[in-house]
Amino acid sequence: MERVLYIEDEQEIGRWVTMNLTERGHHVTWLRSGEEVEKHIAHCDLVILDVMLPGLDGFSIGKRIKKEHPHLPILMLSARTAIEDKVEGLSFADDYLTKPFHPDELAARVEVLLRRFNKNDEILKLKHLTIHTKDMRIINHETGEEILLTGKQYQIFQYFLRHLNQILTKEQLYEGVWGEPYIEGDKTLMVHIRYLREKLEKDPKNPEIIETIRGIGYRVRK
Repeated sequence: MERVLYIEDEQEIGRWVTMNLTERGHHVTWLRSGEEVEKHIAHCDLVILDVMLPGLDGFSIGKRIKKEHPHLPILMLSARTAIEDKVEGLSFADDYLTKPFHPDELAARVEVLLRRFNKNDEILKLKHLTIHTKDMRIINHETGEEILLTGKQYQIFQYFLRHLNQILTKEQLYEGVWGEPYIEGDKTLMVHIRYLREKLEKDPKNPEIIETIRGIGYRVRK
């Protein structure tokens, strides 16, 4: 039985969604705000998150969840239909469904996300690295040592792995990881890439994993 954490302050729709998903075989924990998310987040398989909530809004809560639990799928629910809201939601969430919606569509999207994220571990090898993609364990298979990254370093490296062999601009990387527009001249991404290379590369001054594509951005090739 998959465990769904559902965060919604509207009583009527909350009861309706909880009942519907429960009838379809899911175990649903329904919270009316984001205050108690940390108590339940480690024990769920999927998060359904409304945007308009008391206190912190769903965008802020969702970004925090994704930063700390990058492998946990998030489905945003919202009455907001503006493209700007959808773009903001999809900058960190894995799906975005606007209200009103049919229960069959919600159930179908839930199933798709659970199938996508509950896949078996995949092992990816890049140069001297062995990467277990499900739990993002990175092993230097020449030394046997595990490489530990910070939360933001994991996010950046995951973004590269989702776009293997693609040349990514600084704008794409920054907006994909931080969820904010890139400001020309900002050194934040460059600093994080430097620290990331210090952990991943044999010789950070001559990187073989995270390549610099001069004048454009970066690339990780398989």
